[in-house]
Amino acid sequence: MAVKATTKTKTTAKTTRAPRKVAAKKVVVEEPISKLRIRVRAYEYKILDASVRQIMDTALRYDAQIIGPIPLPTEIKKYTVNRSAFIYKNAREQFEMRVHKRLIDIVNPSGKVIEALTNLSLPSGVNIEVKMH
Repeated sequence: MAVKATTKTKTTAKTTRAPRKVAAKKVVVEEPISKLRIRVRAYEYKILDASVRQIMDTALRYDAQIIGPIPLPTEIKKYTVNRSAFIYKNAREQFEMRVHKRLIDIVNPSGKVIEALTNLSLPSGVNIEVKMH
């Protein structure tokens, strides 16, 4: 039996790749969107909802684009107080304060909308924070 001797030779072939074609990205320049963010807070939800409705009616009167009202989580503060100072030490009372919150965004507000909102008279007990983004 004859044994054949084989030799392996390594061949390295260099392949050249064609450069990849990268699609041109379209850059769209848009106007910066300004937002008027209004946070309304009150202890009573009925007064809060009436105030929010009044703000929305004012903004819609001037054809503003509105996002909301978005109800935010109610903040609950609980206080525990002793009923008596000396004898009935274990008797306690609990009180709580609830702060209801709503969020309204007005997209691209005009000058008329901002002026109308600043001249708006809302009931007492309603706290308003206005921020421009």
